[in-house]
Amino acid sequence: QVQIVESGGGSVQPGGSLRLSCEVSGIAFDRIFIEWHRQAPEKQREVVATIAPTPLDTAVYADSVEGRFTISRDNAKNTVYLQMTQLETEDTANYCCRVRDNDYWGQGTQVTVSA
Repeated sequence: QVQIVESGGGSVQPGGSLRLSCEVSGIAFDRIFIEWHRQAPEKQREVVATIAPTPLDTAVYADSVEGRFTISRDNAKNTVYLQMTQLETEDTANYCCRVRDNDYWGQGTQVTVSA
């Protein structure tokens, strides 16, 4: 049974940083694409970052977060991270992790950016 647990969300001021974690169990972690999605109230869901399986580990970002967010993976911990810097109020959303090829989703973690 695949389980996905996100953590690391919270409240932060504009310009601040947060690191989200996505721990995945029950699947061959190093062989899967992982995506971070976000959804804000009354907005469409957006894929903010994707990381390819090892050994590629290639990362792709949405234009809205390019240069500010970094996705990475630690296969020893079955965990993908999303390091978010220079946060803006527009980054406020619920952030969810998805195992792309199987369409498995986590419950998400809330990020709120406000002054």
